[in-house]
Parts: sequence; structure tokens; C-alpha cells
Amino acid sequence: MDNQKPYSLDSEKVEAATREWLRKRGVTIEQIAELVMFLQSQYFPDLTMEFCIHNVEQVLRKREVQNAVLTGIQLDILAEQKQLIPALQDMIEHDEGLYGVDEVLAFSIVNVYGSIGFTNYGYVDKLKPGILKKLNDKTDGNIHTFLDDIVGAIAAAASSRIAHRKQAHFEEEKNDK
Repeated sequence: MDNQKPYSLDSEKVEAATREWLRKRGVTIEQIAELVMFLQSQYFPDLTMEFCIHNVEQVLRKREVQNAVLTGIQLDILAEQKQLIPALQDMIEHDEGLYGVDEVLAFSIVNVYGSIGFTNYGYVDKLKPGILKKLNDKTDGNIHTFLDDIVGAIAAAASSRIAHRKQAHFEEEKNDK
């Protein structure tokens, strides 16, 4: 009989790996928070970077987010190492415009905080501000076909989280009057 222990996910290790791989791929929590500030400051003038960072941190605690981050980064790395099957290699390496799986993976993050995340995500994906511009630069030899969409999705989810929390706070204040 096999005495091997059954598989058991270690959530703390997965979260730590998620943060570490973002860092290894050149993305900081602060850079993602800057995208959140970009998305939300016009709606919430008193928004602080500290609050944006807090919300990014909360998004990164979600298992679905961790799964998407690690999967996307792994695919980008395999593409850099030319380890994918040829047709897929070409599409990911060149960030083929009609290849939409990178966006589909990002949608799993965007969905965590509701449909408002789609508009936030579409906006930053189109404009490519901040770290997204760097991740989309194809001249440095790195492949970030998945990571740029993932980072935009994390920022969009954190922005959505802020919007939901602010609305709940507004309703509580209104009911207290």
C-alpha cells in the first residue's frame, strides 16, 4: 500500500510564490497601486497610495488571483525559453493580437469583484499607463504576453474593490443620519 500523504495546498506558500514571481518579473505592489490610483483618483479625490496598496494586497490574497498570476507567468517564462509547441510559441512570443487567452486568464481576476472590473480593465489595457507600458515593451527580450494583462486585471480588481467599499461606506453613512 502507498503511504504517500494526500496532496494538500499550502495557501501561504502559494501567496508567497505569487508575490515573489511578480517581483522577479519586475512588478511591485506599488506599481500596481499606481494603476489603481490612476483608475480611481477622479472618483475619490481623498484616495491615498496607502489605501491603493492595501486594496492590491487584498486582491493578491485571493486564490483565483494567485492561480492566474502563477499560470500566466509560467507561460511567459516558457515562451522566453522557447519551450512551447511551435504554433503556441509564435502566438505568445509575438503577443498575437487575435490570441485572447491572455485576456481570458485576466478576466478570472477581474471577475473577483464584479462586472465594474471589466470597464476598469479595458481602460488600462487600452491606455497602458505606468508599469503596463514597460511590460508591453517588446525590445527588452522579455515576454510578458500574460503578465501585462494580469497586472492590469489586478489593478482593475483593486479599483473595483475600492468602489464597492466606498459605496457601502456611503450607504452606511446615509443610514446613520
